[in-house]
Amino acid sequence: MARRRTAPQEDGTDRHFVTALARGLEVLGCFRRGEAMLGNQEIAARCGLPKSTVSRLTHTLTELGYLHHVPELGRYRLGSAVLSLGAAMLGGLDIRRLARPLLQRLAVETGSVTALGMRDRLGVVYLELARGDAAISVNLEAGSRISLVNSAMGRAWLAVATPAERAALLRQFPAAERDRVAGVIAQALVEQRDYGCCCSFGDWQEDVNAIALGFHPGGGLPPMVINCGAPSFVVSPEHLLQEARPRLIEVARRLEHSMDLAATLPG
Repeated sequence: MARRRTAPQEDGTDRHFVTALARGLEVLGCFRRGEAMLGNQEIAARCGLPKSTVSRLTHTLTELGYLHHVPELGRYRLGSAVLSLGAAMLGGLDIRRLARPLLQRLAVETGSVTALGMRDRLGVVYLELARGDAAISVNLEAGSRISLVNSAMGRAWLAVATPAERAALLRQFPAAERDRVAGVIAQALVEQRDYGCCCSFGDWQEDVNAIALGFHPGGGLPPMVINCGAPSFVVSPEHLLQEARPRLIEVARRLEHSMDLAATLPG
């Protein structure tokens, strides 16, 4: 059985933390991109929970519409209630509308893929994505989720997060991984200081180069990140740092606190 990652609040020190709710959300979170259905045994292995517990959770989530049961296969797929939640969340992110033309222009000028993302647990999820004419080989789309540790976007979030946010995140990793993650955080801070952005040259995927920068959109939204990258045969590290980086920084500057500004405009 896979070892389950326990949230820090689940150790009994936070009396407001509802463990049953957390486990139900963890069941929903174990579905991965490209997977249509999962059975109770697979869910139990990924969540590190007893199969009997998972059976009760999947039954409850099915009754509420967050899962759909396929009886002939004995498996589950995400239900329409999840889609409603996602649509409501994305519909409330006006930052996507503001970022879209900036990302498209950046993608065309740099011949790369550009994206807006935000942290999701131990990863970064793409909220908006644009492609330049030459960058057609990166198989990503809005909703894709990438590594927080190995990707430029993840490292950019680590660099822009507060020390308290980084410390809380570090505790979510298994103890055996924390030294490595702490090293990544230190490197991200060095890159942000020296380059004004964070880099991933073949770290996320061997044949992909990317740079990214975190910013604070305001409007009560958490820190977000934008990136610029493409297959290594399309863009070199030198091209990204010399040609794309100034443009990326300008886009981030224009988006910084953009939601605070939007709130002051007449509607």
